[in-house]
Amino acid sequence: MAAPEASTAAVPTLYTNNTLRNAFGGVLSFFILLLIGVLAFSIRLFSVIKYESVIHEFDPYFNYRVTQFLTKKGIYEFWNWFDDRTWYPLGRVIGGTVYPGLTLTAGTIWWLLNSLNIPLSVETVCVFTAPIFSAFASWATYLLTKEVKGAGAGLTSAVLLAMVPSYISRSVAGSYDNEAVAIFALIFTFYLYLKTLNTGSLFYATLNSLAYFYMVCSWGGYTFIINLIPMHVLLCIVTGRYSSRLYIAYAPLVVLGTLLAALVPVVGFNAVMTSEHFASFLVFIIIHVVAFVYYIKGILSPKMFKVAVTLVVTVGLAVCCAVIAVLIALVASSPTKGWSGRSLSLLDPTYASKYIPIIASVSEHQPPTWPSYFMDINVLAFLVPAGIIACFLPLSDASSFVVLYIATSVYFSGVMVRLMLVLAPAACITSGIALSEAFDVLTGSIKFQLPGVTSNAEVDAGETSSDTSEAQTDEVKAEKPDDTSKNRPLKKSKKKERELAENPPAKATAKAKAKAKAEKKRLLALPLEASVISLLLLVVLGAFYVVHSVWAAAEAYSAPSIVLTTRSRDGLHVFDDFREAYAWLSHNTDVNDKVASWWDYGYQTTAMANRTVIVDNNTWNNTHIATVGTAMSSPERAAWEIFHSLDVKYVLVVFGGLIGYPSDDINKFLWMVRIGGGVFPHIKEPDYLRDGQYRIDSQATPTMLNCLMYKLSYYRFVETDGKAYDRVRRTEIGKKYFKLTHFEEVFTTHHWMVRIYKLKPLKNRIRGKAKKSKSKTSSTSSSKRSGTKKKNPWQ
Repeated sequence: MAAPEASTAAVPTLYTNNTLRNAFGGVLSFFILLLIGVLAFSIRLFSVIKYESVIHEFDPYFNYRVTQFLTKKGIYEFWNWFDDRTWYPLGRVIGGTVYPGLTLTAGTIWWLLNSLNIPLSVETVCVFTAPIFSAFASWATYLLTKEVKGAGAGLTSAVLLAMVPSYISRSVAGSYDNEAVAIFALIFTFYLYLKTLNTGSLFYATLNSLAYFYMVCSWGGYTFIINLIPMHVLLCIVTGRYSSRLYIAYAPLVVLGTLLAALVPVVGFNAVMTSEHFASFLVFIIIHVVAFVYYIKGILSPKMFKVAVTLVVTVGLAVCCAVIAVLIALVASSPTKGWSGRSLSLLDPTYASKYIPIIASVSEHQPPTWPSYFMDINVLAFLVPAGIIACFLPLSDASSFVVLYIATSVYFSGVMVRLMLVLAPAACITSGIALSEAFDVLTGSIKFQLPGVTSNAEVDAGETSSDTSEAQTDEVKAEKPDDTSKNRPLKKSKKKERELAENPPAKATAKAKAKAKAEKKRLLALPLEASVISLLLLVVLGAFYVVHSVWAAAEAYSAPSIVLTTRSRDGLHVFDDFREAYAWLSHNTDVNDKVASWWDYGYQTTAMANRTVIVDNNTWNNTHIATVGTAMSSPERAAWEIFHSLDVKYVLVVFGGLIGYPSDDINKFLWMVRIGGGVFPHIKEPDYLRDGQYRIDSQATPTMLNCLMYKLSYYRFVETDGKAYDRVRRTEIGKKYFKLTHFEEVFTTHHWMVRIYKLKPLKNRIRGKAKKSKSKTSSTSSSKRSGTKKKNPWQ
């Protein structure tokens, strides 16, 4: 009597064990995710530890300045802000030309902290926004990968993303750029799309639209989402994977997401009028046609269904043709066919170099080299193919999306090095899937072949798979003694024995299945030695990835561009020339003075020196930038005329010839010539070339030696070492001794990295002319001034 009771009580015990195991796994996953978040945040703090809490690069200074304005003036003033200190004399409407997601996010964090009496400065919040959102991005990667291949793959992908160098390069402390929050928004939008696809929940579909709206607010790369998801939907339809879940995942995103995107001022009607969004609308029509076909198939007879399909297909083709005709008519009116310059550069990598040199001049828009892949994603480049194969075993809607994501991101990263940032999450997801599957196979093989483990595994598998069957069998056993004690007829007893013989107990069947499953595992198991060695190799590979990521975070990507460092036998040398120059401008010039420089330094000049600039990093007006490029490429007198007409008082140039700083204006000069010549035809690039090369030595062309950029960079350079040796170009300059007639040097930083010149006033410029009689000179000049209209020098 006691034995049947014990076997019956085993069922809730097994269920309790499974529940405890799941609960423990959930708690462990939570703490692992917490540690991953701490890792993602802390690995990005090297810049603060080694240097100081400072904003990096160029664009982040504009974002910091806008955030300061937002916190001081409020949201309504921010939307209506006209900035007259940039793009003089045109100005810029900030609220209508900026993606506000980053600014609003940091401003909200600052407001919440101050509401809780945590008095952090705006600069501190801006510095640490990117590391905080890198932790969020890691957690979003876990959620996304979990929807594809389970929690194990999700945790692996999350820890890989927390340390991937490509993402670290754009999210270190101080890198206050749009990508700081946009990568999290990108991954989270993809997760909610897959969650909706797996569940068919309208709630998650609504959240997906809101996440897409946040992505639109944060970064112009939102067009990648609104094209990748329609591609996946079309792939599912073509491969026969259409379902109501697919419709719920896509249709609300297009309708609600497009309406929300149109609310962002910088996007506006571009959400429905530009070619980047047309693919989503076309697939939206297709999925409705498919949905209607499936609907009428369920309510009509087969004969009527064929007639209806013919009618629907005919009407659908007519509607599609009409829509395509309208789109073609709209697109044909645009010289770029409705595409932006950056989008055309992605579709045709040679487009920017041929037609838009301003885009090609940006280093981030250049195609990457093969070593950059190893630098930015390291060993993940070798794991990605294995992850793609694992996504096909088996292939699901979610795993097909990951395959499409990695395929498209690999292409785009090969076109533009900046889009390595989009490749990083896809590489981490596929690599996490590959590592998780590999660990499962290897640890399973080791566990299967260890002595004393195989039999226990078989018994556990049999018991786990037959919990319900055991309960039923035990009930039969429990009833059998009762029947015997009641002396039931022998006929019924024999009948039950015959039934048991014909239908064996479920426990025996479950044990047979478990045995067959164990036999299958034995046949698929790898040899013990090979499994152990492979496992050790994977651990070594992971350790190498960790070491490389920490090195990249500490050395390669932690140095702010505004503060340069170098090591020598004497120790660490710090070059703080940029802030030295901006501080001089701030303290020694009038607040209304205008400063001209190449567009790279516009944001920093406005934010740190608080001076009006002619052009900056927004690059929205190609003609204005070409005007500055033309002035830098012209002789001194013509350049003075151009700058004087723009009311410029100071000219700033960056020179690295003394200390070997390669990103100076001489190395950027070829783009000044190309951009200026693209608008003003009298600037011809061959005039600056000798044998197809830009040269600054004795073989340089006269046009090159007499242009303003050459003179402002190398003025008095021979006084440094007596030879005027340029350490960047590794040669002595061609023209060493010359004087400036229209500009005067007012400040040069300690290491000669930044040089500032002032335009001479008109009277001083006239005194430098050949001596004539004072009466003739004064009368002639006065008559010319009164009777002659000043000619525009760059027309």
